[in-house]
Amino acid sequence: MSSAPQPAGQVRRHELLVELDRFWQRVTEGRELSQLWKQFRSDARASYRLYQRDFNRRREETQASGFLHTVLEFVWAFLEKLTPARRVLLLAGMVLLLIPAGGFSYHGKSGEVEVAEFDLRFYGGALIFVVLVLEVADRVVMKRDLEIARDIQSWLLPASPPAIPGLSMAFATRPANTVAGDYYDVFERPREPGKQPRFLFAVADVAGKSIPAALLMATLQASLRTLSATSATLADLVGGVNRYACTNSQSGLRFTTAFLAEFDTGNRTLQYINAGHNAPVLRRSSGTIERLAAGGLPLGIREDRGYECGSVSLQSGDWLVVFTDGLVEALNETGEEYGEMRMLSVLQSAAACTPAELLRQLMLSVDTFVGTTPQHDDVTCLLVKLA
Repeated sequence: MSSAPQPAGQVRRHELLVELDRFWQRVTEGRELSQLWKQFRSDARASYRLYQRDFNRRREETQASGFLHTVLEFVWAFLEKLTPARRVLLLAGMVLLLIPAGGFSYHGKSGEVEVAEFDLRFYGGALIFVVLVLEVADRVVMKRDLEIARDIQSWLLPASPPAIPGLSMAFATRPANTVAGDYYDVFERPREPGKQPRFLFAVADVAGKSIPAALLMATLQASLRTLSATSATLADLVGGVNRYACTNSQSGLRFTTAFLAEFDTGNRTLQYINAGHNAPVLRRSSGTIERLAAGGLPLGIREDRGYECGSVSLQSGDWLVVFTDGLVEALNETGEEYGEMRMLSVLQSAAACTPAELLRQLMLSVDTFVGTTPQHDDVTCLLVKLA
């Protein structure tokens, strides 16, 4: 038995609802309202911090105060992000929006009173819309360039750990922006005749974020890879990278903290140099914690400074945790840092896991602690476990 046909109006309403739902899904990319609100809060905070830097600079220069001055300085902090031509368009549009609709009367040729009305608010909105379109076009071009840079950067970093006899590892990085200033790498050094393979571990953090830090990270990787292809000792290797970094550091302003280590698979010895980096954690199989701090200044500060080389012997069940400050300095909504104690708690409780599982638990712990707070720095972690 066939059902009765639906009225044409009901069918049309259903089709309209389907079209509206399709439009909404396209606009939101399938995100829930809670996710959209979280993204809006993140964008708003990031934008506020961007304008606040210029506001604080101008306030220090003028030494003025007051509510009106504060509003004006924030307006200028916004306007200075636009080109002069777009500032003029925006200001003209805002002025036209503030002019109320009006009109005037006059006597026509026939002697009758005629009324002419005008409303400039439409033109004001049109000018502001033109500025919006121009800014969106710039953002699209920049986003495309950043995505290309992100792809290139991903090619520079190892996608998966190499197979190293006697150990297993896992690593991950999360950029605060599209591209990162953090660097990690693991690769084999030239093998000497009659000796076991040696592998270089590297984790570095370039001062700053986004494009400038990413460019310096790429130059650091190129110099490290080039020097590592020689028979240089670890101390000579780090010294050479430091000299190269000093030529690109803007007199030490763009320095790089780094942890570089060479693992000998034959005797399970790890030689390392800590160049101003967060001291990696060495958890012994017994549960005791050691810090690998021997080294010197960050790379790119002083060309004439040497580096102390440390050495530890690794045993079965030992863990090596190398991380950047973005991990332990991750902030929650109250401004509290994640801290090393929480990281160590996860390490101690999951010491029997594989590096991949421990890395998953560690990142989940950071995400749970941070909540909806925007990520303010790149996060990188390298985990090594001795078999």
